[in-house]
Amino acid sequence: MRWGFVPRWYGSPNDGPLLINARAETVATKPAFRDACRSRRCLIPATGFYEWTKDADGKRLPWYFHPVGAELLAFAGIWQGWGPDRIPTCAIVSTAAGPTMAEVHHREPVTLAPEDWPLWLGEDGTGAAALMTAAPEGRMARHRVSTKVNSNRASGADLIDPLLEDASD
Repeated sequence: MRWGFVPRWYGSPNDGPLLINARAETVATKPAFRDACRSRRCLIPATGFYEWTKDADGKRLPWYFHPVGAELLAFAGIWQGWGPDRIPTCAIVSTAAGPTMAEVHHREPVTLAPEDWPLWLGEDGTGAAALMTAAPEGRMARHRVSTKVNSNRASGADLIDPLLEDASD
């Protein structure tokens, strides 16, 4: 899927802002997301994600969030086919931050436990709205990583390695 949800009324994929997050509090009512929330939910797999804080000098300090006891996590997502070729586009559903995220950022992606995937996807009936919450305590862990991730040119498995306490970025 193309990253960034494209509402059906966009004349081109670049007609408006790139919609990468849909707020859980309004995803069912916002015109851009309403239909997708009801009938086009998906899982977006990941091994983890980054979020940033700033130090006293305004330097961006990256954190890596990852699932505890699992190699993969699944973000709650919504999708839409856009245009005559029905290009599949998607966004992640986000919610108010839970305890693991709150010190770093005020929002977090909705992550789903494997047992909740059928409900999110609509295979187990209705009630998916109840899943749009912060990760429960103990599902996610975090650690600081090198500021190398601040560059879009950076690549490599070492970008998720924990930053050593006595090492500088």
